[in-house]
Amino acid sequence: MSVKILKEPEVRIDALLGKTAAVLGFGAQGSAHALNLRDSGCRVIVAQRGGSPRHRAAVEAGFDPIDIPAAAGQADLLIMALPDDAAPDVYRDEIQPHLRAGQTLGFIHGFNIHYQLIKPPGDVDVILVAPKAQGRGVRREYEAGRGVFALVAVEQDASGGARETALAWAAGLGCGRAGVADTTFRIETETDLFGEQAVLCGGLTSLIKAGFETLVEAGYPPEAAYFECCHEIKLIADLLYDGGIAFMRGQISSTARFGDVTRGPRIINDRSRDEMRKILAEIRSGQFTREFLADRADGAARVTSLTAADRMHAVEIIGKTLRDAMWGEDRPSM
Repeated sequence: MSVKILKEPEVRIDALLGKTAAVLGFGAQGSAHALNLRDSGCRVIVAQRGGSPRHRAAVEAGFDPIDIPAAAGQADLLIMALPDDAAPDVYRDEIQPHLRAGQTLGFIHGFNIHYQLIKPPGDVDVILVAPKAQGRGVRREYEAGRGVFALVAVEQDASGGARETALAWAAGLGCGRAGVADTTFRIETETDLFGEQAVLCGGLTSLIKAGFETLVEAGYPPEAAYFECCHEIKLIADLLYDGGIAFMRGQISSTARFGDVTRGPRIINDRSRDEMRKILAEIRSGQFTREFLADRADGAARVTSLTAADRMHAVEIIGKTLRDAMWGEDRPSM
């Protein structure tokens, strides 16, 4: 299934001009959306709890943050830049009572709509704009006169103009410079969760630890294991980002290229693919979401325990020592 890539001038900001967008939350994504939309000529208000570092950041950025109910009452477009696990309660208590017909609820990830954790009334538009970058990247590329690719979706079109609003929001972020494609809340949610779990986060961090442990157990210095199994991932990731797999293979040594194509399939094999299929099935059935919400209800005990254990992993300890030695106060920006 292919998708059409839209770019400027098809992706236009017109539908948002003269309207008010409220960004709920001033974290990495929220701040990028608020700043980019404001710099694109939109009227933007920010909702952020007082006394927090993000509230101070919003003030320093020139916003006058208000509370969420006030923002919900004022805005034409409400951008939900809140954590997935916090959003349903905030929506129920602070947004839903203040919604009015004709407003637009905007999401940057389809999770809460797809799994029906948030159920908007039928007289509001429900849209998605999902930039394919972290918030810092969304802002950085905009400031450089470029943009990041984004997916847009419409779950509910009460007004008849929901898609135009989504495209205008994407345009205000600068995404029209790079490309925008239509999707659905289901596709965005399920592919995003799968990518995080099987490849980008879960798969990658487990591969790093396993490779590091294998070398150290065989008697190699942990410093060498760290560089080969963790540090140099950025070098390969940059090549993949710039030109894809074939391009990357054209930039590495002949030895690395031969090892890639002959040994890689022994690591990611039929057993690995079977586990990937199981992970995808858990996402599609809602099992992952149920586990995630159960852990949240338990005070995030499981994720806290597992991440705390990994902070004490040898690859983390030696990595900090080496990074401090390499960069000191000149550490690269995160």
